[in-house]
Amino acid sequence: MYAIPLGDDGAELRPLETWHAEEFLAHLDRGRDFITQHIPFGSKATDVESARALLQSYADKRAADSGFLHGLWLDGKLVGGLLFRVFDAATGVCEIGCWLEPAGTGRGLVTRGARVLIDWAFEERGMHRVEWHASSANTPSVNAARRLGMMREGVLRESFPYRGVRQDMEVWAVLAPEWREARARTAHSDH
Repeated sequence: MYAIPLGDDGAELRPLETWHAEEFLAHLDRGRDFITQHIPFGSKATDVESARALLQSYADKRAADSGFLHGLWLDGKLVGGLLFRVFDAATGVCEIGCWLEPAGTGRGLVTRGARVLIDWAFEERGMHRVEWHASSANTPSVNAARRLGMMREGVLRESFPYRGVRQDMEVWAVLAPEWREARARTAHSDH
């Protein structure tokens, strides 16, 4: 298919599709405890068949234009991903999210990949609002939203029961005009 380089360190953003099921499962197995600390993403993908089913669910969302799944590869190895969990072109609102195994952390992969996808959502698809939802306890995810220039709009207190604990969920967002203004400032400061 295609790959979008995310810098000169061997990082790439690529579609994550059903034919990646074995590689996706191996990735989840390497990082399962880490990935599922705050979110259940991938927790039910415990064999190739269930990994393929999860990927197929996002292939179905892509076909319906209601969600998308992309992987983050580092030196040819899948180490995480980004997804549009919700994508509503009619309202112009979507929710982007991420996950990483430990080998992918601390390299800016999520921020670099999310910038590409947010640019695409605003510029190619005409979205107006991109949201990021994160458990207040998930400091790396909250920090990623902040690095992306999103504004914390609120906290849904104890709204997400997970592993026997009601998590506070933060809602972060950036609007298309804010994103474009920030990009213009960055481009201007580069000259």
